[in-house]
Parts: sequence; structure tokens; C-alpha cells
Amino acid sequence: MSNVSYYTAEGLKKLKDELNQLRDVERPKASQAIAEARDKGDLSENAEYDAAKEAQGLLELKISKMEEVMANARLIDESQLDTSKALILSTVKLKNQNNGMEMKYTLVAESEADLKTGKISVSSPIGKGLLGKKVGDVAEITVPNGTLKFKILEITRS
Repeated sequence: MSNVSYYTAEGLKKLKDELNQLRDVERPKASQAIAEARDKGDLSENAEYDAAKEAQGLLELKISKMEEVMANARLIDESQLDTSKALILSTVKLKNQNNGMEMKYTLVAESEADLKTGKISVSSPIGKGLLGKKVGDVAEITVPNGTLKFKILEITRS
């Protein structure tokens, strides 16, 4: 069964670049390491050869998994998204009703989440709680240490 993943154009490009790096740079390096270890003599007692073969196997597994992710990757058509409510690729300005703090998050696919840059996954508790909300709505979100209430102040597209 395949798992479809949704990506922004930026996220899909990053994924393709990483896969190309593995195929075009790392794969030849692994082959070269095996060739160098093979040249050092008896393969039955050559730990360097065994390590190089194992590293190649792990690399090929990683490439295979990334190729599967790419095969199931779908680009999000931002022009088809409803701008009146919080959806994937929405930037949502919130006010925490518990402490009065305001914050801004962009809702993204799980693979593109990065809290340092304000990008949270739509599958995270806060992301799930914001999905479908409109400006003025209050989202009650249960998190591990209690329930938070956020008032939606503004929704824009990223």
C-alpha cells in the first residue's frame, strides 16, 4: 500500500535534490570505496571491504525508500485552496487565550515541518486543531499538558 504525501514546490524540489545527491554523488563514492578495499587483497579477511559493502547496502536502501516517497509525492495546487479557512499552506495568526501571547504558524505537510521557522505539521495536535477554522473562531486544542485555546486573528496564504 502506498502512502501519498503532499508537498509544496519548495519541499518537492528539496526532496528531488536530496535523491539526486544520493544517486549522483554518494552512490559513486560507495562504489569507489568498495573498489579500493577490494584492491587491498584477500576479501575473506578484509574488514574494510565488508564495511564498504554494508555502507553501500544501507545507501541503496535509503535511495530505494526515497524513490518510493517520490513516486507517491503529490504537489499541492495552491490556487485550489480555500482562503477563508485554515488549510495546508495557510499562515495563521493566533492569540493564546490562556496567556495573551500572539504567534504565527504556517501549516505544512509533515515532511516540511520546522518549528524554528514557524512551520507546523497539519498532523500535529495544534495543526489538526487549526484546520478548517476561520478568522474569529476559537480553537480548543488538547496537548500533553492540558487544553489550549487559540483565537484565530488572521489567515493568509504563504
